[in-house]
Amino acid sequence: MPNHKDLPLTATHWGAYRVKTENGKVTALYGFEQDEDPSPIGQGMIDAIDAPSRVRRPMVRKSWLDAGPGSKNSARGADPFVAVSWQRAEKLVANELDRVRNSFGNQAIYGGSYGWSSAGRFHHAQSQLHRFLNCIGGYTSSVNTYSFAAAEVVVPYVLGDFWSHIWRATSWHSIIGNTELFVAFGGVPLRNGQVNAGGVGNHRQRLSIAAALETGTKFVNISPLRSDMDAAIDAQWLALRPNTDTAVLLAIAHTLLAEGLHDRDFVDRYTSGLDKFSAYLKGETDATPKSAEWAAAICGLSANEIRSLARQMAAARTMISVSWSLTRQDHGEQTYWAAIAVAALLGQIGLPGGGIGLGYSAMNSVGDQGEIVPGADFPQGENPVADYIPVARISDMLLNPGKSFDYNGEVLTYPDIRLIYWAGGNPFHHHQNLNRFARAWQKPDTIIVNDWCWNSLARHADIVLPCTTPLERSDIVLSPHDPYLMATQKVIEPIGQCRDDFDIFCGIAKHMDLPTDFDGGRSKADWLRHIYDTTLERAVGAGIELPPYQQLRETGWTKVKAPAEPRVMLKAFRENPDLNPLPTPSGRIEFYSEKVAGFGYEDCPGFPFWVEPEEWLGLHMPKYRLHLISKQPSTKLHAQYDQGALSRSAKIRGREPILLHPDDAQSRGIRPGDIVRVFNDRGACLAGAVIDEGIRPGVVQMSTGAWYDPLHPGVPGSLCKHGNVNVLTIDRGTSRLAQGPMANTCLVEVEPSTGEIPAVTAFEPPEIIDRM
Repeated sequence: MPNHKDLPLTATHWGAYRVKTENGKVTALYGFEQDEDPSPIGQGMIDAIDAPSRVRRPMVRKSWLDAGPGSKNSARGADPFVAVSWQRAEKLVANELDRVRNSFGNQAIYGGSYGWSSAGRFHHAQSQLHRFLNCIGGYTSSVNTYSFAAAEVVVPYVLGDFWSHIWRATSWHSIIGNTELFVAFGGVPLRNGQVNAGGVGNHRQRLSIAAALETGTKFVNISPLRSDMDAAIDAQWLALRPNTDTAVLLAIAHTLLAEGLHDRDFVDRYTSGLDKFSAYLKGETDATPKSAEWAAAICGLSANEIRSLARQMAAARTMISVSWSLTRQDHGEQTYWAAIAVAALLGQIGLPGGGIGLGYSAMNSVGDQGEIVPGADFPQGENPVADYIPVARISDMLLNPGKSFDYNGEVLTYPDIRLIYWAGGNPFHHHQNLNRFARAWQKPDTIIVNDWCWNSLARHADIVLPCTTPLERSDIVLSPHDPYLMATQKVIEPIGQCRDDFDIFCGIAKHMDLPTDFDGGRSKADWLRHIYDTTLERAVGAGIELPPYQQLRETGWTKVKAPAEPRVMLKAFRENPDLNPLPTPSGRIEFYSEKVAGFGYEDCPGFPFWVEPEEWLGLHMPKYRLHLISKQPSTKLHAQYDQGALSRSAKIRGREPILLHPDDAQSRGIRPGDIVRVFNDRGACLAGAVIDEGIRPGVVQMSTGAWYDPLHPGVPGSLCKHGNVNVLTIDRGTSRLAQGPMANTCLVEVEPSTGEIPAVTAFEPPEIIDRM
């Protein structure tokens, strides 16, 4: 095998690579020599960097430039753009920010950034944007994530904290040789395990699962998709009806209690509130026992399958894993609460290889054995504005200024947003019901975007400032959840007139009277060193050994030594719950939360419960007969590099694939490779048919990430020619508690597309007028 260690090193959320260049262009990427299972996603970067879709100069939407803020907002997505100089672009942005904050207040600015644009600690678009906006007086912000908002809100009421149980999950080192039964609700999707917030040095999920198999672990995949577990695992597949995981978990809990299989000593010492939860399970509160027979009618599994699983779990050292995708459904809070309740009844929490894991292979770091590195960030400063929204409620905010809404025990009010500034992420990828979102997007006076390519976000902006990619800048890549620290190198010069976000904001700041200095008196090189030196100081305090900055720059990477003992989630709590109580009101695991019950939400009564989803296959004669599951793609991260060769190679005649069961395809006259129309009352898109028995009948599946490509740009409701699944998904909060996204609660119909198939134009730049 050729040795590529002398090539420059770059790092991304999906892995590190050695980069080969010729004549100033990237020609090849090779997996980092420490990576045992490199992700192919990186290959999509090669041709995308300098593709026609690249934004090369500052751009302003023509109607906005000609007539000012708020002009022809309905033309966003259809208007041509005018190329302007950086000097003019900086003044336009500075003047518009001043106009909005002086006339309407800083709460009228929404700082829309969802990260994931860079694994680096300094060139992290969200940190750059939020620091800049805080320097000009603040902005309306968002909380939680699209990944697992429902769990973020509910788990602290049950376990006292959420994030520590993600990053300190029981490690695969503990599972290997200890776990006899691994029960995965939503599977263990290796496609998701390719990525990690803050970077990946070594992909370990696949290898860890293989090692567990070799030591005798049996896997159970509870999912409508067989592919949610790798075929090599040969897992038992329980293909339940989508959105019914909570019912199955409640029936398992009912069986454990009814048959006396629960661990009474653990329940007595480590938990609280079982009496109220048990009354619900027995049907004392609603005359409906949550038995295996009850759940079987809901989920489509047999009562014997559910009871048998409960008995197996009680008889073996069992790890329960719940996929992050299970929070993205109607009342997704309840699935996580019910799973924790079952794990508590089994009494194996805190034991090697037992208990519960919140999303194995949701990211590469979940279950990793690495030390937690106390890394420093590019400081964002303090936001003086108190207004905020749950991240998935942006359409509601834009469409309903002044309206009140419930969230996590509070009553909040949507601000009146006049300006959106977005850097990092793409709401036209990750938001639901894009036709509704497109209407909401027409409301603000001005939308400013820092982006590097003509994706749907840039096309629907008023001012687009072209920024660099990780290959065009140096950075410190440091994830607190990955043992590898890297000093990445700039390998090519920025394309066109692209600038780093830091330089963009420094340029705008020159035209504004800021209360604080954005650059903090440091250059980019100074900031890189400061971030690492601060990390080094923290590491010394934590007993972690790291090399000096210059040594890291010379070697390119270092690896933090892993703890000697395998990590076990809640081990200290189990060893002594009095000395190590949980940060819940009782100090224990809460089957019942007085605090949640006190909110008075009818859709979240204070214990795990079943509520019928708004859309699901259990409806009597549903209007649309197929349940759509939208999963993460395997060829890209979210929508990043969809224009690259790797992502395009997985499409069918240029469209995103849709997976159908043979029975559903046959009854609709659909053959493999057909272009089909997927539709419901919210919208429609085209897709390419893939037919496979590895999906439950009545269920279809599409990946997210296809760039939004409406047949009639600027017209909400238009057919997406490319296959963006979020034109179909529902945009409503999971519950009054968390207000999270519920994209996986979605019914559709599929039919062969008739007539001429329109060409995909998602990767073509808009019309550009050069007035320079």
